[in-house]
Amino acid sequence: QVQLVESGGGLVQAGGSLRLSCAASGRTFSNVGMGWFRQAPGKEREFVARISGSGGIRDYADSVKGRSTISRDNAKATLYLQMNSLKPEDTAVYYCAADNSFVLRKSAPAYWGQGTQVTVSS
Repeated sequence: QVQLVESGGGLVQAGGSLRLSCAASGRTFSNVGMGWFRQAPGKEREFVARISGSGGIRDYADSVKGRSTISRDNAKATLYLQMNSLKPEDTAVYYCAADNSFVLRKSAPAYWGQGTQVTVSS
């Protein structure tokens, strides 16, 4: 089992930045593929970014590529998502996810956090 707790969401103006954090516990963190997803009101949950256990493999959705950076600190068992140049369409609940594999599966990660709200005002 992996427990995930997100933080760092909030209200920001368009063009601003936020850094989301996800504290993990329950397994050796460096063996766990991690990622971020989001769900906007009335829409399905969608993939945002993922990072391999070592941090060497990173993958982004086209909608955030170039504006966001996923990273991890294995010593602190913490995952991050730095989001810059935020747009109103980035407004969503952001979820941290983890998987029982070195690279997280986009389709069905094994573990989810409770989510943190990000609201971008125009």
